[in-house]
Amino acid sequence: MMIQILSFLISIFLLPISSLSTTHSHNQQTILNCLKTNSLPTHPISSSTYFPTNSSYSSTLQKYIRNLRFNETTTPKPVFILTAAHESHIQAAIICAKSYDLTMKIRSGGHDYEGISYWSNSTFFILDLFNLRSINVNIEEETAWVQVGATLGEVYYRIAEKSKVHGYPAGVCPTVGVGGHVSGGGYGNMMRKYGLTVDNVVDAKIIDVNGRILDRESMGEDLFWAITGGGASSFGVALSYKIKLVRVPEVVTVFNVRRTFAQNATDLVYKWQRIADKLDDDLFVRMIIDVVNDTSTGRKTIRTSFFSLFLGDTTRLLSITNKTFPELGLKKSDCTEMSWVESVLYYTGFPNGTSVDVLLSRTPQVLTHLKRKSDYLKQPMTREGIEFIFNRMIELERPVLTFNPYGGRMAEIASSEKPFPHRAGNIAKIQYATNWNEDGSEAARNYLNLTAVLYDYMTPFVSKSPREAFLNYRDLDIGINHNGKMSFIEGARFGVKYFKRNYKRLVHVKSRVDPHNFFRNEQSIPVLANKKN
Repeated sequence: MMIQILSFLISIFLLPISSLSTTHSHNQQTILNCLKTNSLPTHPISSSTYFPTNSSYSSTLQKYIRNLRFNETTTPKPVFILTAAHESHIQAAIICAKSYDLTMKIRSGGHDYEGISYWSNSTFFILDLFNLRSINVNIEEETAWVQVGATLGEVYYRIAEKSKVHGYPAGVCPTVGVGGHVSGGGYGNMMRKYGLTVDNVVDAKIIDVNGRILDRESMGEDLFWAITGGGASSFGVALSYKIKLVRVPEVVTVFNVRRTFAQNATDLVYKWQRIADKLDDDLFVRMIIDVVNDTSTGRKTIRTSFFSLFLGDTTRLLSITNKTFPELGLKKSDCTEMSWVESVLYYTGFPNGTSVDVLLSRTPQVLTHLKRKSDYLKQPMTREGIEFIFNRMIELERPVLTFNPYGGRMAEIASSEKPFPHRAGNIAKIQYATNWNEDGSEAARNYLNLTAVLYDYMTPFVSKSPREAFLNYRDLDIGINHNGKMSFIEGARFGVKYFKRNYKRLVHVKSRVDPHNFFRNEQSIPVLANKKN
């Protein structure tokens, strides 16, 4: 997702965009001297620092840009990029950012949907953590220490290297960076069985505003709580997380059944809403609604896809679906049995038989321009409401709706257990997804508008007061914090949507651990008014 949220705004001074892409050579040398002075000589920082005059600057910048909407010539560029190879590099970056009024943008994977880990309207640099990617799996303890620059695919691969019966409940996109995914909550297709990614984190290491490296014991439970779902970028620089592995069967079953409007899509959506969160905890059935060409008429039509992971074999799966969702007509021939790690490839869209070695690739299968939004479904839509949305989607054509079912373990965990509050009472989380290939601001405005229009059409059917949102699906439409005099009020506009009642506790943690609001971004947690500079 995500999207990710490990980005830091340290300066409140806004400069013209044209000034962001270049610095004078003497300023470059001054900044580099600061970095060298404040890092360990045993870990040289110069070779990890890229200014615009460096021939590798552009390729280093673009290497982890995952949303091409923020890879235009008009996109503000960093003063420099620091590809940290040691903790001392991060500590030096904090010191020098303070000294030179530089905004720090922290990138662990670049999948943050609004790109705020690699652009800013302030004078900024990127602290890129992709070098910090070690993974130490301990099967005996059923845990692993994972640095934030590792990808989910690398984590899954290293677990599977040591065990066929262990996995981890995180996202299905293997190139997502661990840092943003975990700190924002994280989820995957085992969440009905095991909860969120952060529900299975038992320790963490972070560098605070004073440059101290803290673990769970030394940071305290409040800060540990905040960085496991509240966005670590508001509180410090996350270094690593200790995750708790979960048990998976040697054989799991997957299927992807598609039905068009003419094949009873309305009734299938209607029924799915009433049973998806009540199914056996081993069964996760994602529902995707998109617009396709009807091959018989040549006209646009609705297609619904029921995309599933079942933690068991085909026989038991069919016994469940035949009783609870017979309308789908699931057959044995629709189902494929495989190992859990192979199911990750299946969900990502790799052909059956693809080697699991592909999980070690840090290059996404596709790069595109994109926009994402989120909602929560608490009450089933009527058939009339479903067909209203179907008709509107056909008019708009581009946005895709994905419904991720809740229930199971998600309904058992208290909403205050982690900053992520969206637990019991939800049928599903909804993602709005719009992708396009055209460059330029005009194309972007068009597709952003299509997404916003569908979001507006969905208003009667989703959560209200507040209209809830998911932090890993970062969405600047719901509010931006300019980190000025109105910071506290601006923060509440999106903070309550992401965190509901947990927002207040996050503000108190932030005010205690970072009272001068050093770590900040467009949607960071603000400090209490009397704690600001």
